[in-house]
Amino acid sequence: MAAHSLTLDHLVIAARTLDEGVRHVADALGIEPAGGGRHPLMRTHNALFGAWGGLYLEVIAIDPDAPADAGAPPRPRLFALDDPALQARLAHGPFLAHWVARVDRPRQLALWQRQYPARIPPVVAMRRGDLSWGLTVPDDGAFPAWQGVGDGLVPSLIQWDSPRHPSDALPRDGVALKALKGIHPRADTVREQLDWLGAAHLLDLEAGDGAPALVAEFDTPQGTRTLR
Repeated sequence: MAAHSLTLDHLVIAARTLDEGVRHVADALGIEPAGGGRHPLMRTHNALFGAWGGLYLEVIAIDPDAPADAGAPPRPRLFALDDPALQARLAHGPFLAHWVARVDRPRQLALWQRQYPARIPPVVAMRRGDLSWGLTVPDDGAFPAWQGVGDGLVPSLIQWDSPRHPSDALPRDGVALKALKGIHPRADTVREQLDWLGAAHLLDLEAGDGAPALVAEFDTPQGTRTLR
C-alpha cells in the first residue's frame, strides 16, 4: 500500500530502570550513552546511544520521579511499559523490545493515520527539550499490532517536527548496524503489515516457535556484537 519506503529511525531497549538498560547496551556493544532526558506526557525517561547511518539506540524506562497528575488519570505509557507481562519480563533484565520507523516529508504521518486508522495507531505529539515529534501510540499504550499481532516487531512510526534529528548530536563510536532480525510464530501476519507500511526491507523476518524476539547485529571496533 505504501508508496514510499520508510527509514529505520531507532531501536528501543526496554528496561526496569535506566541504569539497568544502559549497562545492558554498554555490555553488549561497548559504548556509553551521550544523550537523553524525560518525557513528561508518558512519565518515562531515556538514554541515547549513537550509531552510524543516522541510527540511534534508545533505552527507555518508567521515570520514578515523574510528577503525578492531579487531574484526570494519566494516559498509559508507550511501548507497553505499563503491561504486567512486560514488567515481569523486565524483572529478568532489559531487552531489545521494539523498533521505530521514520516517515519523512512530504508524506504527513498524521494525515496518513487519519486515512487508515485501522492500520496506523493514533499519532501523539511529544516533546523533550528542543526536540518535538509525532509518534504512533495505541490508546492503551500497547505495541502497534495488525490483526492482533505485534509484540514489538510491528514498528511504531515517527515524524520529526524539529529541524535536527537526535542522532545529529550523538557520537557514532564506531558502531554500525549490520542486521535487524525478527522472529515470530505468526511472521506472515507481521510481514503483511510491514509490506503495507513500506518497511519490510528494514527487518529480516522469519517464522519461529517460542516467544517473539528482535535481534540486532552490529559491527564494532571489537568485531560483530549482538544486542537482544
